[in-house]
Amino acid sequence: MGGTSPPGGWDAPFRALWWDARGDWEAAHAIAQELPSTWGYRMHAYLHRKEGDSWNAGYWYRMAGIHPCTDPLETEFERLLRELL
Repeated sequence: MGGTSPPGGWDAPFRALWWDARGDWEAAHAIAQELPSTWGYRMHAYLHRKEGDSWNAGYWYRMAGIHPCTDPLETEFERLLRELL
């Protein structure tokens, strides 16, 4: 995935993951904030966990209705991507 921005036409969840994979936490977070869905809440939780803010991550896991993830971050990222596909 090259380039300086996600390919045109990608849905918001894919754009959020693209930015995260590029190391742009802020861009990924901005998109996750605008996704009022279980997936958006999970992405939001993942991003705050990655940031090291476990309290905020816990809030978003609760909003998503799931237990906080304790898997490696890479595993959680892959799970989010698989669920989108």
